Amino acid sequence: MMRISLSMCKQTVVLPDRASGMLNLVDFFSPRRQKEKVVILLGATGTGKSRLSIDLATRFPAEIINSDKIQAHEGLDIATNKITEEERCGIPHHLLGVINPNTDFTATNFVDMATHAMDSILFRSQLPIIAGGSNSYIEALVDDKDYRFRSKYECCFLWVDVAMPVLHHYVSERVDKMVENGMVDEVRKYFDSNANYTRGIRKAIGVPEFDRYFRAEPFLDKQSRAKLLQEAIQEIKRNTCKLASRQLEKIHRLRNKKNWKIHRLDATGVFLRRGKEADEAWEEFVAGPSTEMVAEFLYNVSSEALVTKAALRECIAQCLVA
Repeated sequence: MMRISLSMCKQTVVLPDRASGMLNLVDFFSPRRQKEKVVILLGATGTGKSRLSIDLATRFPAEIINSDKIQAHEGLDIATNKITEEERCGIPHHLLGVINPNTDFTATNFVDMATHAMDSILFRSQLPIIAGGSNSYIEALVDDKDYRFRSKYECCFLWVDVAMPVLHHYVSERVDKMVENGMVDEVRKYFDSNANYTRGIRKAIGVPEFDRYFRAEPFLDKQSRAKLLQEAIQEIKRNTCKLASRQLEKIHRLRNKKNWKIHRLDATGVFLRRGKEADEAWEEFVAGPSTEMVAEFLYNVSSEALVTKAALRECIAQCLVA
């Protein structure tokens, strides 16, 4: 299971000022800027959006806003794959595990709460990083009818992409790991024979799939229970892969039909490696390039600027190991 390495919980990067030939956080938080800046992370389930959000939030002064409509609900931390307290590295998270599990969390709810969270984060001179898999909710926020968001905010869209066959294999392994970590017992606590699986947290993949198993469980022998359990687990894997495919289609639509300027980061190589090699590949293909893109976005670095990309790269590297 691809988890956030606690070694990534580093100090916030504070770059030297322009007078010394480098960059300054004052450039980002200057009242002269016409628009506030927001970083938005996209990607199918399991691609590493949460990990990247932590990487960026430990390298820049930032807070994270969850945009996964299921993870916004309280409960089912294993089944919904919520980032743990330890993995958050002390970074403040908003809209994560705060909604009543029996209450629907609509796109309108998300827009209202995310807008409030962004205002609060910016008031503290922090960068809002929005990360999650509910692309329709992000679309509702960014492309609102009155164009209010676009008129107020400038966005840097980063897309963590993984080749679908590789991602499908990974999410299948991730489901097995979730089962090992106690997902079945966790979901069993939410089982209700009269439950409505179209409302609240019970819409989450991993909940309705167990319904038939929980109903039949008391009446089956050990072998039959094991068979029915495996059928439920396989259904969860299929539905998770279908979700990933739908999420990818939505990202392509935002990029190709709505012309969102989305920067793609190919993380396939990360998922083909293990251990230290995977961490090194993550830094090379995802975290490193993302850090450079966000730095350029925040500090208006261009090829014509006095500070070259090579100098920026060296400065960031020095700050990270300091």
